[in-house]
Amino acid sequence: MDNDLTRRTFLGCTAATIGALAAAPQLEDLVKNRPPLAASAFYRLPLTSVKPAGWLKDQLRIQAEGITGHLGEFWPDVGSNSAWLGGSGEGWERGPYYLDGLLPLAYLLDDPKLIAKVKPWVDWTLDRQRPDGSIGPEKNKDWWPIMIMLKVLTQFQEATGDARVIPVMEKYFAYQSRMLPTEPLKSWAIYRWQDELASLLWLYNRTGDAKLLDLAHQLKAQGFDWRKFYEHFPFTGRIAPGQDKHESHGVNHAMALKTAALWYLVSHDPADRSGTELMLAMLDKFESLPNGIFSADEHFAGRNPSQGIELCAVVEAMFSLELDLAVLGDPRLGDRLEKIAFNPLPGGQTADQWSHQYDQQPNQALVSLGRRDWTTNGPESNLFGLEPNFGCCTANLHQGWPKFTASLWMASADDGLAVAAYAPCEVRTKIKGVDVLVEEDTGYPFRDKIGLTVSPASPLRFPLHLRIPEWTRDPVVVAGGQNAEGLRPGTYHRIEREWRKGDRVEITLPMPVRAIEGFNGSVSVERGPLVYSLRIGEAWSKLKQTGPVADWEVYPTSPWNYGLRVDLKNPSTSIQVREAPIARQPFNNSSPPVALEAKARRLPQWVIVDDSAAPPPQGPVTSRLEDAPVTLIPYAAARLRITSFPVLGPDQPGIREPQ
Repeated sequence: MDNDLTRRTFLGCTAATIGALAAAPQLEDLVKNRPPLAASAFYRLPLTSVKPAGWLKDQLRIQAEGITGHLGEFWPDVGSNSAWLGGSGEGWERGPYYLDGLLPLAYLLDDPKLIAKVKPWVDWTLDRQRPDGSIGPEKNKDWWPIMIMLKVLTQFQEATGDARVIPVMEKYFAYQSRMLPTEPLKSWAIYRWQDELASLLWLYNRTGDAKLLDLAHQLKAQGFDWRKFYEHFPFTGRIAPGQDKHESHGVNHAMALKTAALWYLVSHDPADRSGTELMLAMLDKFESLPNGIFSADEHFAGRNPSQGIELCAVVEAMFSLELDLAVLGDPRLGDRLEKIAFNPLPGGQTADQWSHQYDQQPNQALVSLGRRDWTTNGPESNLFGLEPNFGCCTANLHQGWPKFTASLWMASADDGLAVAAYAPCEVRTKIKGVDVLVEEDTGYPFRDKIGLTVSPASPLRFPLHLRIPEWTRDPVVVAGGQNAEGLRPGTYHRIEREWRKGDRVEITLPMPVRAIEGFNGSVSVERGPLVYSLRIGEAWSKLKQTGPVADWEVYPTSPWNYGLRVDLKNPSTSIQVREAPIARQPFNNSSPPVALEAKARRLPQWVIVDDSAAPPPQGPVTSRLEDAPVTLIPYAAARLRITSFPVLGPDQPGIREPQ
């Protein structure tokens, strides 16, 4: 099930000529924040300014070939009878969720078939606005699904320039402002109002209509006060019985991560500006998992690595961090974004991107139809399938890779370009009226070298802001044949010079092996933005078939219960790095592009409890068995995995394990 789709080496970015830049979105037309909004550090480029290349383009193509490109053909909730297409079917969040990922995927790949799937949805919403300004299915009486559709419309306008979008949004916001006093936000919309704020500010920056800021204040007044909540954060681990409410719901918190930064643009309040850092600090302290995100299965579950995280929360946390980074310009947010994008995002899906998990576990020794110790979720949550436990993730997972791709580069406030996250891609834009192409060729995150080819149509002076990750040591940047000085991990390095066609920037970000201490004294292993997990043999067992999608259990065919032999202060002395070619689907169990070799001992006392690995035994641990070689592979390549290992103490010589 996890074999390569195609094996080939990384070929770099697709070649492009300057003459092809005429239709590129223009940086000088980029809409920055209007007064009285605060300025942002960076500004997200219009959709299609950044296009994928290399392994990342392969990832998006696999997504298009998988469930994203075909879901409407067999899943009724986003099929032709959807109420969002004028039918009598589902008329709440699933259609907008699906479109929120399908649309950017279609336009980033310039895929005519996918664009043809997108258009009827957008046309129906834009062409059927009612006289009072309301949009969407008439049977929908909830503000929340419209909030998602507004995000879809902003992306559509950026990709196409469609003149219908802005007038429709203006009329809708005027309608909502009139209605909110008597039909206030309810349920999910109370906790997710910040998603509408993003679209509202997008429109304000294009029209300057002050009434939109009045509406922003209405939304905040009726919405949940996330900043105040985190100033007195009540959850110090797993929720107690009866606490499974909106306030402890994982996806709500993933969406809420954008609230403080976006509201800072309106309020200018330093406490809002620092609110994102506070939220992340609380989640790290009490709920963090070693895969880069917090636990919530479906509600906060503490730091035990056998607890889960919902795929919806993964993609929503990514989108929030993308917006946060644009406002705040904090390079540490880019580190977090990459860690989520390269680990739990692909780790919660099969290699062919047809099946997904509702809840994935960092310590996932077994995937089965069983009653795990989730906070509230059911026994199907851990399966790879079409809609395990609930269909929200089936509709919502699609935004992860496309929005990440679109956010790799951003415009800087000083009329330059900034790297938000590294991956193979190309950027086409205008700076000071001059066409500019930047091609990024790299095998990152599987390799530590990144090459940038900067090609303005004519010589042009502007700055590049290069993110230097906090985890790197002794980074090197060479621009114009000269080594940059003053590079510091955890910062942006600014290079301003006159650029000429074909100028190169060579970046080396050394990736030392790191041992990260966690729950019960366990340790997880990281290198660069990748988290590594024990390679476990996988036996896939099909439970059922729904159209082209199967539901799968996965059983281990090799031992999983190991304690790791690692020098916590200098893990590189006990763990060796091995590189291999980068396959079309790099997140695969059989031939990952990088692996780590280590020593470990079996721990017979560490067993399966309720279909999950028991919490890792408190370390340091001992075992009478002898050391054995183990292979650690990227987290997302291992659908069965151990990510948090008990640390072995100074054992005496062990005995060979009976075969």
